[in-house]
Amino acid sequence: MLTNPKKKGNNVKHKFHATLISALLSGAVLSCAFAFPAAAETTLRLAHASSPDSLINKAVEKFAAEVKEESKGSVVIQIFPNGQLGDEGPIADGVGAGAIDIGLGGSIDAIDPRLNVLSLPFLFKDAANVHKFLDSEQGQAVQHFGEKRGYLMLGALDSGFRQFATSKAIEKPADLSGVKIRTPPNPVILATMKQFGALAESIPFGQVYTALQSHVVAAVEPEMRDYYDSKWYEVAKHLTISNYIWTANWWFMNKDRFDALTPDEQAAVKKSATDTVAWYRSELDKAYADTQASLESKGVTVTKVDTAPFAEMVKPVYAQFAKEWGADLVSAVEKSAASN
Repeated sequence: MLTNPKKKGNNVKHKFHATLISALLSGAVLSCAFAFPAAAETTLRLAHASSPDSLINKAVEKFAAEVKEESKGSVVIQIFPNGQLGDEGPIADGVGAGAIDIGLGGSIDAIDPRLNVLSLPFLFKDAANVHKFLDSEQGQAVQHFGEKRGYLMLGALDSGFRQFATSKAIEKPADLSGVKIRTPPNPVILATMKQFGALAESIPFGQVYTALQSHVVAAVEPEMRDYYDSKWYEVAKHLTISNYIWTANWWFMNKDRFDALTPDEQAAVKKSATDTVAWYRSELDKAYADTQASLESKGVTVTKVDTAPFAEMVKPVYAQFAKEWGADLVSAVEKSAASN
């Protein structure tokens, strides 16, 4: 059978054109890919020492979801709860070194010891007072501490007010005199206990239950939720509400890491942190009411104390730390807290 040379030539031309068009299109796609690269996803590691079912962890989960939404997926927060990357001290050190991007906790020596000024005894009367202070000009100024050491403060989530718990109710300062009481190694708390005549013992958190049970110490000064979650109420059945010291879960980020984000990503992180702080505050009243009801159902006696005699005894603590942190700072914080 004879073939048509003209037809065969046309087929060859068509195949050549198709191949050429395909090559051009492929080149165009590659060119576009190089001209408009896909946005790289930035992962930020966030660490804290609270349990996965804590209000703190719920807050950072909310933060992570909002950051992802606000940044249109360009920033992802990876959460490490329950001390997976270390306790509060190592977390703060890790953020400073850049090994961890974001951290939470009450250990602030690596950030700036002056942050402890907000833990002066009886500085605040209640949570509303604390929050008004934190949002004030003076409160915002305090939250800039640590920037020279490479820390950017995202906010403060209440660790809460600390109370007294023993086998009998604490009604007056004399009830603490000579009592062995477990405290964290916080210099303000240690100085305050000294003024009350109590004998402070800095026992690790995880060993407190055993220390109470074996009478190594006779008392603790816990935040109410920690007291319940750790079941210290089983060996110290009286909880005295004194609100004697407020402490923060400081929320901080490595400043270089933050500065490396795009302006839109920085705005997403800051907005999400602000929204999360507001949400966390709104949950506190219910959290404490539920915790107190649970404690009372376990047979715990919860009483409130007249704080005036206690507050009168701790004036030397203010004088002590005014020398260490600066009298102007202590005076400014004290005045601002009283006016908010």
